[in-house]
Amino acid sequence: MFEQIIQAVQDHNTIIIHRHHNPDGDALGSQLGLKHILRENFPDKKVYAVGDGAGRYGFMADAVMDDIPDSSYQGALAVILDCGSSHLISDERYTLAQALARIDHHVFCEQIAPVEVIDAASESCCGLITDMVMECGLMISPTAATLLYTGMVTDSGRFRYDCTSSRTFQRASFLMEHPIDVNELYRCLYAADFDQMKLRAQFTLKVQFTPRNVAYIYTTLEEMAQLNADTFTISRGMVNVMADIKGVDSWVNFTETEKGVLCELRSSRYNINPIAARHGGGGHAKASGATLRDRQEAMDVLAELDELTGEPS
Repeated sequence: MFEQIIQAVQDHNTIIIHRHHNPDGDALGSQLGLKHILRENFPDKKVYAVGDGAGRYGFMADAVMDDIPDSSYQGALAVILDCGSSHLISDERYTLAQALARIDHHVFCEQIAPVEVIDAASESCCGLITDMVMECGLMISPTAATLLYTGMVTDSGRFRYDCTSSRTFQRASFLMEHPIDVNELYRCLYAADFDQMKLRAQFTLKVQFTPRNVAYIYTTLEEMAQLNADTFTISRGMVNVMADIKGVDSWVNFTETEKGVLCELRSSRYNINPIAARHGGGGHAKASGATLRDRQEAMDVLAELDELTGEPS
Protein backbone atom coordinates (compact mmCIF):
# COMPACT_ATOMS: atom_id res chain seq x y z
CA MET A 1 0.00 0.00 0.00
CA PHE A 2 2.86 2.37 0.79
CA GLU A 3 5.47 1.03 -1.65
CA GLN A 4 5.29 4.07 -3.94
CA ILE A 5 5.61 6.44 -0.98
CA ILE A 6 8.73 4.67 0.29
CA GLN A 7 10.17 4.55 -3.24
CA ALA A 8 9.62 8.29 -3.63
CA VAL A 9 11.46 8.88 -0.35
CA GLN A 10 14.34 6.69 -1.50
CA ASP A 11 14.54 8.59 -4.80
CA HIS A 12 15.00 12.05 -3.22
CA ASN A 13 17.64 13.49 -0.94
CA THR A 14 15.34 16.12 0.55
CA ILE A 15 11.83 15.45 1.91
CA ILE A 16 9.66 18.37 3.01
CA ILE A 17 6.49 17.51 4.92
CA HIS A 18 3.38 19.69 4.72
CA ARG A 19 -0.10 19.47 6.29
CA HIS A 20 -3.20 21.66 6.54
CA HIS A 21 -3.09 25.11 8.11
CA ASN A 22 -4.42 25.70 11.64
CA PRO A 23 -3.16 22.24 12.55
CA ASP A 24 -4.92 19.89 14.94
CA GLY A 25 -3.33 16.99 16.80
CA ASP A 26 -3.59 14.63 13.84
CA ALA A 27 -2.04 17.06 11.35
CA LEU A 28 0.92 17.77 13.64
CA GLY A 29 1.20 14.22 14.93
CA SER A 30 1.42 12.75 11.43
CA GLN A 31 3.75 15.48 10.18
CA LEU A 32 6.18 15.40 13.10
CA GLY A 33 5.89 11.65 13.55
CA LEU A 34 6.78 11.07 9.90
CA LYS A 35 9.66 13.53 10.18
CA HIS A 36 11.19 11.53 13.04
CA ILE A 37 10.52 8.21 11.32
CA LEU A 38 12.19 9.27 8.08
CA ARG A 39 15.18 10.76 9.87
CA GLU A 40 15.65 7.54 11.83
CA ASN A 41 15.24 5.18 8.87
CA PHE A 42 16.94 7.33 6.23
CA PRO A 43 19.69 9.19 8.12
CA ASP A 44 21.30 10.38 4.88
CA LYS A 45 18.17 12.35 3.91
CA LYS A 46 17.33 15.94 4.77
CA VAL A 47 13.83 15.94 6.27
CA TYR A 48 11.90 19.09 7.15
CA ALA A 49 8.44 19.94 8.51
CA VAL A 50 6.94 23.27 7.45
CA GLY A 51 3.76 25.29 7.94
CA ASP A 52 2.07 27.68 10.32
CA GLY A 53 2.49 27.52 14.08
CA ALA A 54 1.40 24.64 16.32
CA GLY A 55 -0.86 26.80 18.51
CA ARG A 56 -2.30 24.92 21.47
CA TYR A 57 -0.42 21.80 20.35
CA GLY A 58 2.92 23.46 20.95
CA PHE A 59 3.59 20.95 23.73
CA MET A 60 4.19 18.24 21.13
CA ALA A 61 7.80 17.24 20.54
CA ASP A 62 9.66 19.20 17.85
CA ALA A 63 6.55 21.35 17.27
CA VAL A 64 8.51 24.40 16.04
CA MET A 65 8.39 24.31 12.25
CA ASP A 66 11.55 24.34 10.17
CA ASP A 67 12.45 27.63 8.48
CA ILE A 68 13.84 26.73 5.06
CA PRO A 69 14.55 28.78 1.92
CA ASP A 70 12.80 28.26 -1.41
CA SER A 71 15.97 26.67 -2.76
CA SER A 72 15.41 23.66 -0.47
CA TYR A 73 12.58 22.57 -2.75
CA GLN A 74 14.88 22.14 -5.74
CA GLY A 75 14.92 18.41 -6.46
CA ALA A 76 12.89 17.70 -3.30
CA LEU A 77 9.92 15.48 -2.52
CA ALA A 78 7.01 17.26 -0.82
CA VAL A 79 4.78 14.97 1.24
CA ILE A 80 1.33 16.34 2.05
CA LEU A 81 -0.46 14.89 5.07
CA ASP A 82 -3.97 15.11 6.53
CA CYS A 83 -5.24 17.47 3.86
CA GLY A 84 -8.12 16.84 1.45
CA SER A 85 -8.00 20.10 -0.53
CA SER A 86 -5.04 21.91 -2.05
CA HIS A 87 -6.19 25.34 -0.87
CA LEU A 88 -5.89 24.15 2.74
CA ILE A 89 -2.22 23.14 2.51
CA SER A 90 -0.03 25.22 4.80
CA ASP A 91 2.92 26.78 2.93
CA GLU A 92 2.13 26.93 -0.79
CA ARG A 93 5.76 26.30 -1.70
CA TYR A 94 4.99 22.61 -2.01
CA THR A 95 4.37 23.44 -5.67
CA LEU A 96 8.10 24.15 -6.03
CA ALA A 97 9.05 20.56 -5.24
CA GLN A 98 10.24 18.16 -7.90
CA ALA A 99 7.81 15.45 -6.77
CA LEU A 100 4.65 15.23 -4.67
CA ALA A 101 3.08 12.50 -2.55
CA ARG A 102 0.06 12.53 -0.24
CA ILE A 103 -1.24 10.45 2.67
CA ASP A 104 -4.72 11.40 3.85
CA HIS A 105 -7.91 10.15 5.48
CA HIS A 106 -10.39 12.84 4.44
CA VAL A 107 -13.24 12.27 2.00
CA PHE A 108 -11.68 12.52 -1.47
CA CYS A 109 -12.21 15.92 -3.11
CA GLU A 110 -9.36 16.25 -5.59
CA GLN A 111 -6.10 14.68 -6.64
CA ILE A 112 -3.19 16.70 -5.29
CA ALA A 113 -0.21 14.44 -5.98
CA PRO A 114 0.69 11.73 -8.53
CA VAL A 115 1.32 9.33 -5.65
CA GLU A 116 -1.48 9.19 -3.08
CA VAL A 117 -2.58 6.87 -0.28
CA ILE A 118 -6.09 7.86 0.81
CA ASP A 119 -8.30 5.92 3.20
CA ALA A 120 -11.39 7.82 4.36
CA ALA A 121 -12.30 4.92 6.66
CA SER A 122 -9.19 5.52 8.78
CA GLU A 123 -9.75 7.29 12.09
CA SER A 124 -6.67 9.46 11.54
CA CYS A 125 -3.77 10.25 9.27
CA CYS A 126 -1.53 9.21 12.16
CA GLY A 127 -3.13 5.79 11.91
CA LEU A 128 -2.09 5.56 8.26
CA ILE A 129 1.49 6.55 9.11
CA THR A 130 1.42 3.83 11.78
CA ASP A 131 0.23 1.36 9.14
CA MET A 132 3.17 2.35 6.96
CA VAL A 133 5.61 1.73 9.81
CA MET A 134 4.06 -1.67 10.52
CA GLU A 135 3.76 -2.80 6.89
CA CYS A 136 7.19 -1.62 5.81
CA GLY A 137 9.06 -2.73 8.93
CA LEU A 138 10.34 0.75 9.70
CA MET A 139 12.03 1.69 12.96
CA ILE A 140 10.07 4.02 15.21
CA SER A 141 11.32 5.92 18.25
CA PRO A 142 9.30 6.57 21.44
CA THR A 143 9.05 10.21 20.36
CA ALA A 144 7.52 9.30 17.00
CA ALA A 145 5.20 6.77 18.65
CA THR A 146 3.96 9.41 21.08
CA LEU A 147 3.35 11.88 18.27
CA LEU A 148 1.34 9.36 16.25
CA TYR A 149 -0.62 8.22 19.30
CA THR A 150 -1.50 11.85 20.06
CA GLY A 151 -3.03 12.28 16.61
CA MET A 152 -4.98 9.05 16.90
CA VAL A 153 -6.38 10.07 20.28
CA THR A 154 -7.46 13.53 19.16
CA ASP A 155 -9.00 12.59 15.81
CA SER A 156 -10.90 9.64 17.27
CA GLY A 157 -12.19 11.70 20.19
CA ARG A 158 -10.34 9.49 22.66
CA PHE A 159 -11.59 6.45 20.72
CA ARG A 160 -15.23 7.55 21.06
CA TYR A 161 -16.12 8.50 17.47
CA ASP A 162 -17.57 5.87 15.15
CA CYS A 163 -14.50 6.08 12.92
CA THR A 164 -12.86 4.00 15.67
CA SER A 165 -12.48 0.38 14.59
CA SER A 166 -10.60 -2.78 15.52
CA ARG A 167 -7.84 -1.51 13.24
CA THR A 168 -7.62 1.64 15.37
CA PHE A 169 -6.89 -0.41 18.47
CA GLN A 170 -4.39 -2.60 16.61
CA ARG A 171 -2.49 0.55 15.68
CA ALA A 172 -2.74 1.94 19.19
CA SER A 173 -1.53 -1.36 20.63
CA PHE A 174 1.50 -1.29 18.35
CA LEU A 175 2.35 2.27 19.40
CA MET A 176 1.83 1.46 23.08
CA GLU A 177 4.59 -1.14 22.84
CA HIS A 178 6.83 1.91 23.06
CA PRO A 179 7.18 3.96 26.28
CA ILE A 180 4.41 6.56 25.91
CA ASP A 181 3.64 8.67 28.96
CA VAL A 182 -0.13 8.66 28.56
CA ASN A 183 -0.77 10.56 31.79
CA GLU A 184 1.46 13.44 30.69
CA LEU A 185 -0.07 13.38 27.20
CA TYR A 186 -3.63 13.62 28.49
CA ARG A 187 -2.63 16.31 30.96
CA CYS A 188 -1.30 18.43 28.11
CA LEU A 189 -4.28 17.71 25.89
CA TYR A 190 -7.17 18.13 28.27
CA ALA A 191 -6.14 20.10 31.34
CA ALA A 192 -7.90 23.48 31.15
CA ASP A 193 -7.09 26.61 33.07
CA PHE A 194 -9.94 28.47 34.75
CA ASP A 195 -10.20 31.06 31.97
CA GLN A 196 -10.79 28.27 29.44
CA MET A 197 -13.45 26.75 31.66
CA LYS A 198 -15.20 30.12 31.90
CA LEU A 199 -15.00 30.52 28.12
CA ARG A 200 -16.62 27.12 27.57
CA ALA A 201 -19.35 28.02 30.05
CA GLN A 202 -19.91 31.29 28.21
CA PHE A 203 -20.31 29.46 24.90
CA THR A 204 -22.59 26.84 26.42
CA LEU A 205 -24.96 29.66 27.29
CA LYS A 206 -24.86 30.85 23.65
CA VAL A 207 -26.24 27.56 22.26
CA GLN A 208 -29.44 27.85 20.21
CA PHE A 209 -31.60 25.21 18.51
CA THR A 210 -33.40 24.86 15.19
CA PRO A 211 -36.92 23.38 14.98
CA ARG A 212 -35.40 19.91 14.43
CA ASN A 213 -33.01 20.29 17.34
CA VAL A 214 -29.80 21.14 15.49
CA ALA A 215 -27.65 22.97 18.01
CA TYR A 216 -25.71 26.01 16.85
CA ILE A 217 -23.61 28.92 18.07
CA TYR A 218 -23.07 32.12 16.11
CA THR A 219 -20.29 34.51 17.15
CA THR A 220 -20.19 37.91 15.49
CA LEU A 221 -17.09 39.91 14.66
CA GLU A 222 -18.00 42.36 17.42
CA GLU A 223 -18.25 39.53 19.96
CA MET A 224 -14.93 38.14 18.77
CA ALA A 225 -13.26 41.48 19.49
CA GLN A 226 -14.40 41.27 23.12
CA LEU A 227 -13.10 37.74 23.69
CA ASN A 228 -9.59 37.13 24.92
CA ALA A 229 -9.09 34.12 22.64
CA ASP A 230 -7.80 33.36 19.14
CA THR A 231 -10.04 32.41 16.23
CA PHE A 232 -9.06 28.73 16.30
CA THR A 233 -10.03 28.44 19.97
CA ILE A 234 -13.43 30.00 19.31
CA SER A 235 -14.20 28.17 16.06
CA ARG A 236 -12.91 24.61 16.34
CA GLY A 237 -12.27 24.73 20.06
CA MET A 238 -15.86 25.55 21.03
CA VAL A 239 -17.82 23.43 18.54
CA ASN A 240 -17.94 20.42 20.82
CA VAL A 241 -19.49 22.19 23.79
CA MET A 242 -22.62 21.01 21.95
CA ALA A 243 -21.43 17.43 21.41
CA ASP A 244 -23.13 15.69 24.32
CA ILE A 245 -26.48 17.46 24.52
CA LYS A 246 -29.24 14.89 24.85
CA GLY A 247 -31.46 14.77 21.76
CA VAL A 248 -28.97 16.64 19.55
CA ASP A 249 -27.60 14.63 16.61
CA SER A 250 -26.01 17.50 14.67
CA TRP A 251 -24.41 20.77 15.67
CA VAL A 252 -22.54 23.65 14.05
CA ASN A 253 -20.37 26.55 15.20
CA PHE A 254 -20.25 29.77 13.15
CA THR A 255 -17.48 32.31 13.79
CA GLU A 256 -17.24 35.62 11.94
CA THR A 257 -13.78 36.77 10.79
CA GLU A 258 -12.52 39.48 8.45
CA LYS A 259 -12.19 36.82 5.72
CA GLY A 260 -15.60 35.20 6.12
CA VAL A 261 -17.60 33.04 8.49
CA LEU A 262 -15.81 29.93 9.74
CA CYS A 263 -18.19 27.00 9.88
CA GLU A 264 -17.50 23.83 11.88
CA LEU A 265 -20.10 21.09 11.32
CA ARG A 266 -20.43 17.94 13.42
CA SER A 267 -22.87 15.06 13.70
CA SER A 268 -23.10 11.85 15.68
CA ARG A 269 -25.61 10.35 13.22
CA TYR A 270 -25.63 11.97 9.76
CA ASN A 271 -23.15 12.46 6.91
CA ILE A 272 -22.78 16.24 6.91
CA ASN A 273 -19.80 16.32 4.52
CA PRO A 274 -21.93 17.01 1.38
CA ILE A 275 -23.25 20.18 3.03
CA ALA A 276 -19.71 21.42 3.68
CA ALA A 277 -18.68 20.48 0.14
CA ARG A 278 -21.56 22.44 -1.40
CA HIS A 279 -20.21 25.51 0.36
CA GLY A 280 -16.57 25.09 -0.65
CA GLY A 281 -15.44 23.04 2.32
CA GLY A 282 -14.80 19.41 3.15
CA GLY A 283 -13.52 17.01 5.76
CA HIS A 284 -15.07 13.82 7.08
CA ALA A 285 -18.54 12.29 7.00
CA LYS A 286 -19.38 13.51 10.49
CA ALA A 287 -16.85 16.30 11.03
CA SER A 288 -16.40 18.90 8.31
CA GLY A 289 -15.78 22.59 7.89
CA ALA A 290 -16.02 25.47 5.43
CA THR A 291 -15.44 29.20 5.16
CA LEU A 292 -18.64 31.00 4.20
CA ARG A 293 -19.21 34.39 2.60
CA ASP A 294 -21.48 35.93 5.22
CA ARG A 295 -24.17 35.37 7.83
CA GLN A 296 -26.80 34.68 5.19
CA GLU A 297 -24.82 31.75 3.82
CA ALA A 298 -24.34 30.53 7.39
CA MET A 299 -28.09 30.51 7.87
CA ASP A 300 -28.43 28.62 4.55
CA VAL A 301 -26.05 25.97 5.89
CA LEU A 302 -28.04 25.79 9.12
CA ALA A 303 -31.27 25.29 7.15
CA GLU A 304 -29.67 22.48 5.12
CA LEU A 305 -28.44 20.84 8.30
CA ASP A 306 -31.90 21.16 9.84
CA GLU A 307 -33.46 19.54 6.75
CA LEU A 308 -30.91 16.69 6.82
CA THR A 309 -31.66 16.04 10.47
CA GLY A 310 -35.27 15.33 9.56
CA GLU A 311 -34.27 12.52 7.18
CA PRO A 312 -33.69 8.86 8.10
CA SER A 313 -30.01 8.17 8.78
